[in-house]
Amino acid sequence: MQKLKIGIVQQSCTENRRANVQKSIAGIRACAAQGAQLVVLQELHTGVYFCQAEDADRFDMAESIPGPSTEEFGQIARELGIVLVTSLFERRAPGIYHNTAVVLEKDGSIAGKYRKMHIPDDPAYYEKFYFTPGDLGFTPIATSVGKLGILVCWDQWYPEAARLMAMAGAEVLIYPTAIGWASSDEKAEQDRQFGAWQTIQRGHAVANGLPVVSVNRTGFEPDWTGATDGINFWGQSFVAGPQGEILFEAPAHEEVNAVIEIDLARTEKVRRMWPFFRDRRVEEFGGLTRRYGD
Repeated sequence: MQKLKIGIVQQSCTENRRANVQKSIAGIRACAAQGAQLVVLQELHTGVYFCQAEDADRFDMAESIPGPSTEEFGQIARELGIVLVTSLFERRAPGIYHNTAVVLEKDGSIAGKYRKMHIPDDPAYYEKFYFTPGDLGFTPIATSVGKLGILVCWDQWYPEAARLMAMAGAEVLIYPTAIGWASSDEKAEQDRQFGAWQTIQRGHAVANGLPVVSVNRTGFEPDWTGATDGINFWGQSFVAGPQGEILFEAPAHEEVNAVIEIDLARTEKVRRMWPFFRDRRVEEFGGLTRRYGD
């Protein structure tokens, strides 16, 4: 496959899980109606971003894989004949939970899953309380539309993750995401944060000669504990080509269902022109396995 139509669903979420799921499904259907062969949903799209606070009751939101979500979204993938990237709060075992992306094939089966590797722990992003770091490695998921390099949110800041996915044969890098601004952030700081977020991912596209698909949530979500003023998720989901060029960018404060066509064959052309893989000095890279230089 050389040309691939990718659908993205940028949505807001509430405490009403059923409404969130129905909104995701409506977005999937809208993308499929526009010819999408692959549809990508945002991080943890079935509920609110519960990591704003540490609350043990929130573990009740987790589910098994296979489970209710993979069954329901698998039926949608099968009905529409699409490959679907979903994002779930996975209950692996008592006391072991993951932030997991699940890829569903056209026949509704589970093509593979990726467990988020890098887990943040910052004000309003207390993910270490909830998620065990992933243990499946940086391995692309083979599907009928190509090898998908699935990474999740905080992973998007790490060039090593993108590189390892590319080295393992990923044909596109995909980042389901939930990131936003604190209500106290000034406009200049908001612009710096978004600029850094988009720039680092465009850099992954350039360094690896791969298209990048980043799907973020939108809307305001309050902190139910009242400890903070909540998060304004900045949306602005985007698709970049293998030279970092922006092929699509969603608005910040709107729900969007969009389909973007990418040319997978351009990877070969770009890598011939910019042979970064050929010129890597792999014999000198051993220091990357250390935490820091000393």
